Amino acid sequence: MANAPIKNLEKTSQKDLRLILEAKHHDAFAYLGLHQDAGHYVFRTFLPYANKVSLKLKTKWVDCERIDAAGLYQWQGKTAPNLPCQLKIESNGQTREVVDTYSFAPILSDDELHLFGEGNLNQAYNTFGAHLVTHQGVAGTRFAVWAPNAERVSVVGDFNQWDGRINPMRVRGSTGVWELFIPHLEAATLYKFEIRNRHSHAILTKTDPFAREFELRPGTAAKIAKPSQHKWQDAAWLNQRANHDWLHAPFNCYELHVGSWRRKDGNHLLSYRDLAAELVPYLVDMGYTHIELLPITEHPLNESWGYQTTGYFGVTNRFGTPDDLKFLIDACHQANIGVILDWVPGHFPKDDWALARFDGTALYEHEDPRIGEHQDWGTLIFNYGRNEVRNFLISSAYFWLSEFHIDGLRVDAVASMLYLDYSRKADEWIPNKYGGRENLEAIDFLKQLNMVVHQDFPGALTIAEESTAWPAVSRPVYLGGLGFSMKWNMGWMNDNLAYIEQDPVHRKYHHDKLTFGQLYAYSENFVLPFSHDEVVHGKGSMIGKMPGDAWQKFANLRLLMTLQMTSPGKKLNFMGNEIAQGLEWNVNRSLDWHLLEHEAHLGVQRAARDLNHLYSKLNCLHELDFDVQGFSWIDCHDSDQSIVSFIRRGLDDSFAIIVLNFTPVLRQNYRIGVPQAGQYVEVFNSDSAYYGGSNQGNGAGLPTENVAWMNFNQSLLITLPPLAGIIIKL
Repeated sequence: MANAPIKNLEKTSQKDLRLILEAKHHDAFAYLGLHQDAGHYVFRTFLPYANKVSLKLKTKWVDCERIDAAGLYQWQGKTAPNLPCQLKIESNGQTREVVDTYSFAPILSDDELHLFGEGNLNQAYNTFGAHLVTHQGVAGTRFAVWAPNAERVSVVGDFNQWDGRINPMRVRGSTGVWELFIPHLEAATLYKFEIRNRHSHAILTKTDPFAREFELRPGTAAKIAKPSQHKWQDAAWLNQRANHDWLHAPFNCYELHVGSWRRKDGNHLLSYRDLAAELVPYLVDMGYTHIELLPITEHPLNESWGYQTTGYFGVTNRFGTPDDLKFLIDACHQANIGVILDWVPGHFPKDDWALARFDGTALYEHEDPRIGEHQDWGTLIFNYGRNEVRNFLISSAYFWLSEFHIDGLRVDAVASMLYLDYSRKADEWIPNKYGGRENLEAIDFLKQLNMVVHQDFPGALTIAEESTAWPAVSRPVYLGGLGFSMKWNMGWMNDNLAYIEQDPVHRKYHHDKLTFGQLYAYSENFVLPFSHDEVVHGKGSMIGKMPGDAWQKFANLRLLMTLQMTSPGKKLNFMGNEIAQGLEWNVNRSLDWHLLEHEAHLGVQRAARDLNHLYSKLNCLHELDFDVQGFSWIDCHDSDQSIVSFIRRGLDDSFAIIVLNFTPVLRQNYRIGVPQAGQYVEVFNSDSAYYGGSNQGNGAGLPTENVAWMNFNQSLLITLPPLAGIIIKL
């Protein structure tokens, strides 16, 4: 029970009363609720929509005096009311009994507040937001929010007519944290925070940064989430993941946008549970090891693809509930499919109901637009130098890994975080304290993130989308790196797309684009991506990038897929690549699955399926993806014929030979050197008739000849199909 003097009540009460009525009181608990002095008790409550209020004294009800017409009720006496205080409220002819909000002690512990202030409250989502709890024997909802520059913060919703005067929150000292327990509030109740800035006195109505559920768009209110009912069935998967040697294991990721992979009749969205039934069997059949979900955190605009997040702890309700998403992830795990979440800590949208100027000041972002605004995307950049902001983001990562059993995070736009001058002109950025362009606070944040993830979630992956030559992105923090598990190889992707888009007659002049990647291929743990970014904004589809007539386009695409799946590095492909999706990706419609009625598209899918399974089956195609010992050229100099050949090796010294012909010319009796004598067999040929090719190849087998060639003592004479790749095994 709060203590407040009741002597000289007139002077102090009038001031407090005015502040309560004007919704300006910084410490409403000092005035409302029950107070005691010298054996006297005073109880006050502000209920502007009540006609009569009674307070329970032991077994009887006593009327409270309405001391202000606006709705302030008071009782004074020498007998203590029941605690927490119970009220009977008459309003519009109806009577209800409630427990007074301002009769409860604080809930948040000093330890929680201290850890949050120093940036180390990893599970801050259990402290902040709205939580169904029982406090002092009463069921209700506990709210907490960080708003250090607020004069007053209130919880508003249908339960109080969205009136910020009724439920002002309790401020916890100088921490900037506000909390309130409201009895009787149940799951699915809509709410927001109304914030009055202490300097400008502007009133803002904001959604909860830690909300786990939201109302359907275009509404922006948060929703009190009910406790999860999902019973996880993936203990075996998590145990295996914790002991998984991912460095030497296959990683073949299917990047997917949930809303546009496939749709129901009438262009209706599939739910998370629909995906569990339709997507998971498809992933298993196609041979993918992982799926990467484009952001499924709540976001207001479809066209942002989820990258302009407003709910860092909220599952978008476009496709179902949080438990529905858990059901999908669980189904993936039971099918031995890992789930990677695309996560966006680099920027957030300017929507005035969300994080932007949250308490009337640049709280989550920087005040100065030279470091606080993202030039390219019209968004705001997090202030990584602020402990509470770092804590917010790391807690978000922790939430998805812990509560949803996510197997890793693909961290979006890392390059934009690392450089203060990213996409800025010379006079549009501020150097760091050493005069450099590196964002020191963001670097520290990324290191802390990766250390937390790898320490607390063994086997979980962090993957950086980083498009520059920043060193040691995927090296441990203790060795001076950023600590990511892997990094997207954007250079490899750009070089190979630029090469394949050339007419074959010109490719010999661009041969270095095929080979240059080997100069840096082992400087990082690379993922080779053909992602959603390559099939949007006028770039066309993957099949649309291929030169030549229709047959050559499909042959080129199968050849490119063979190059990707046999090159050193883990793999990622955006949905639709595997069926030669014809149109550029459209977030508002399904992939064109009807294309599989055509043999050319079906052939690409068959080739993708067989390559996927072969990549996982053959140790030599994945075990040494990050090690120079896993790759050696046979011949990288045959630019005139646009042919490359190389060897991939495994830990057990098993090997495969890959030969790629980037011209539409059949090469017969093409000699290549091989490391070992014996009988060789062609295990994959992208020119197979089964895939839509011309069916040229080496089906009869390939015996070595005792002819030295290309620094090898033995060699093979092979048939090299046009615009095709072959994989040969001893």
